[in-house]
Amino acid sequence: QVQLVESGGGLVQPGGSLRLSCVVSGFTFRSSVMSWYRQSPGKERDLVATINGFGGITNYADSVKGRFTISRDNAKNTLYLQMHSLKPEDTAVYYCHALYTNYWGQGTQVTVSS
Repeated sequence: QVQLVESGGGLVQPGGSLRLSCVVSGFTFRSSVMSWYRQSPGKERDLVATINGFGGITNYADSVKGRFTISRDNAKNTLYLQMHSLKPEDTAVYYCHALYTNYWGQGTQVTVSS
C-alpha cells in the first residue's frame, strides 16, 4: 500500500521558517524523483521543487528560489522542504508527490500571517 504522509505545516509569521517532512512507504523511494507542490484556495496546484533519486539534482519554482530547499534521506524514506523567509503568498496546502506516478500525500497546511 502506497502512503505519503506530510507533516510540519502550521501558522508562522512573515519572515519565519518551517520544515515540512513527507514519509513514504509502499514504493521504491530511493529511485523516485520526488517533488513538492502547493495549492492556494481557488488556484491550481503548482510545482514548488523537485529532487532526483540521489538528491544531487534539484529544481525550484522562481517564486521560492533562494528561500526553500528540497532534500531527502533515502535511508529514512523521507522527503523534506526547508522554508525560510516565508511570505503571506506562500500560504497554501503543500503536497508531497512522486513524479511520473499518481502518488500524492494528503497535504499539510502552511499559513503565513501576522
